[in-house]
Amino acid sequence: MAPYRPLVFLVPMCLALAACASPVAAPTSGTAAPTATESPTEPESAYPLTLTDDAGRQVVLESAPERIVSLAPSNTEIVCALDACDLLVGVTDFDDYPPEVAEVDDVVIAAAVDVERVVAAEPDLVLAAGNELTPSSVIEQLEELDLTILVLYPETLDEIYADIELVAAALGRDEAADGLVAGMRDRVAEITAAVDGVERPLTLYEVFHAEGTTYTAGEGSFLASLLELAGAEPLTGDAQGLLAPEELVAADPELILLGAASYDPSLADAQEALDTVAGRAGWSDLRAVRDGRVVPYLEDIVTTRPGPRIVDGLEALARAIHPDRFEDTR
Repeated sequence: MAPYRPLVFLVPMCLALAACASPVAAPTSGTAAPTATESPTEPESAYPLTLTDDAGRQVVLESAPERIVSLAPSNTEIVCALDACDLLVGVTDFDDYPPEVAEVDDVVIAAAVDVERVVAAEPDLVLAAGNELTPSSVIEQLEELDLTILVLYPETLDEIYADIELVAAALGRDEAADGLVAGMRDRVAEITAAVDGVERPLTLYEVFHAEGTTYTAGEGSFLASLLELAGAEPLTGDAQGLLAPEELVAADPELILLGAASYDPSLADAQEALDTVAGRAGWSDLRAVRDGRVVPYLEDIVTTRPGPRIVDGLEALARAIHPDRFEDTR
């Protein structure tokens, strides 16, 4: 993954209400003296608001966004988790959560941004994805059309928390973010406590495999960091996650999680998954295959989508790697 630029955002604070009372004469009888009517001042608006996004860009919002286009499912989930689903006017055709986003018009189709559809949605805020998931050329084109773009690309749990807070700041929903992030942190603490002190199996998380080509967690990637939190030693590929066959054989993983089973029904059955993997050239002698530790992993979306449900993905990973550390296996 590309180097992450630190996320720093500025949120102007609203002034507290103030009241002034005019001096009054001392009472001359037993009747209470009248007091001046308090006249609270109006709180200052948080806008215009200057934010710094994950691409290091300074973004100015003149007013609270009322029409949002999301160019990535994780961004959509953040908006909805902040109780702002009703502001979405454009999403991707891969968005599937929460269910109500199915009613929102698609502006990203087959992973390609339809700029005309984005413009037609008349957004006052576009949430793009970094590291070329939304191509830089598209972001530049949208900027030339005077659209306001906020780029999100978290690479760690802390950066996911920060992005939730960033979007909340843009929408003026800081309190919603505070509660959401606090709940996520609490669950992460419970999960990591459950796997504290475990032996960490060398684990291959299969993102994709075809014709001898295997993609797994990239070196230094977000997925690799989640595997570590879940109690594994991740077997990583290069920066893009590509793992050469000879490197796989030399590493000899103890556990294989088939994330690809989330999309390939033929891998969902444990025995079929083991037989399929054993049939690959050079895989039958791997420790994980010999020991029958090939696990169909059906939670790839929540594990690889950097949004509010990422904690569900972390828990699913921990349960798959260390089922004995949990009271139930769900």
